[in-house]
Amino acid sequence: MRIAIIAGEASGDILGARLIEALKVHYPQATFEGIAGKEMQQAGCTTMYAMDRLSLMGFSEVLPRYLELTKLRNGLIKDWIANPPDLFVGIDAPDFNLKIEKKLYQAGIPAVHYVSPSFWAWREGRVKKMVNAMSLMLTLFPFEVDFYKKHGIRAEFTGHPLADEIPVDAEPIVAREQLGLANDAFILAVLPGSRMGEIKRIAPDFLKGLKLIYQKHPDWTFVAPLINEKVKQEFDNLKQEIAPEVPITYIDGQSRLVMQAADQILMASGTAVLEGMLVGRPMVAAYRVTPTTAKIIRLFKMIKSKYYTLPNNLANEFLVPELIQEDITADKVFHEVEQQFLQDEAQRSHMLNRFDEIHKQLSQDASKKAAQAIYNLLQDTKAEGVNS
Repeated sequence: MRIAIIAGEASGDILGARLIEALKVHYPQATFEGIAGKEMQQAGCTTMYAMDRLSLMGFSEVLPRYLELTKLRNGLIKDWIANPPDLFVGIDAPDFNLKIEKKLYQAGIPAVHYVSPSFWAWREGRVKKMVNAMSLMLTLFPFEVDFYKKHGIRAEFTGHPLADEIPVDAEPIVAREQLGLANDAFILAVLPGSRMGEIKRIAPDFLKGLKLIYQKHPDWTFVAPLINEKVKQEFDNLKQEIAPEVPITYIDGQSRLVMQAADQILMASGTAVLEGMLVGRPMVAAYRVTPTTAKIIRLFKMIKSKYYTLPNNLANEFLVPELIQEDITADKVFHEVEQQFLQDEAQRSHMLNRFDEIHKQLSQDASKKAAQAIYNLLQDTKAEGVNS
């Protein structure tokens, strides 16, 4: 069994590593190749290109690299059609992976997409391109399955691996001890993003907001987990320029542990918001793309969902305050953090109870379910081949 697999960023790399381990239960001798990060490589995947070549965000970051990415994608398609794997799995990164899946599927290679594109949020028309373009869609969220089946696409809900990994009641004391943080401090975790683009777009206004928060709450402890030294240096340079007086404790990585240690979280919107919900902490989420990307999104009315963050969409109610694009200002960062801090007990209990309900709904032993769905697909494909 030879499996081709592509992940485009850190969250996909984690999903891919867990999936590889689960697939090895069914196919102990399987080999894996494609585009992989550190986690997938440690799980046994041979990477043909560095994963960070795909870690781009928004039209303005993709456009300058369009020709390079197209050449890379076409090269992979050509190689895999010439020397077909038994299976292709594209993990997230839909703008890159869906075209590979379609070409391989049409060449008779089973193709699976893991993590549904956010059709319910924006660019809903993409689903038309998925018809007759893949063998199976694996969704992390339950409401997505019916949509795909309605369009004649085989789909299965796996749950989310993070919901399996994170305990429902994550106690802060243990996390604080592991990080060397005071048990009696009020901790605000600050997560400005994992990409350099996010740091440049969001961190300055976060830091301006932290100045106001620090003036009101000089006894609070601010902790920022930063993914690598490059991101840490960029953030610290901005901090020294904008808010040198605000004491911020830096942690190398370990963002989930920092969120578990926190009383409250201020973060860039993304997978981290889902983690914050699963950890069960009040949070304020912010999201900003480049002005060019924002203009294109607004011009073509691409946003379809009522909410931007996953917790709010899953709950279908406004649980997590959202600061979007121009709304990310120092005053609004301060206001939303302060309002959440001052929530009454009834509001807070409702929010945390809804977080727990969603956590349990998503906890499905996802990697095992995904591997089983792929195994079933390949068995069905094999049986169809025999019968034909």
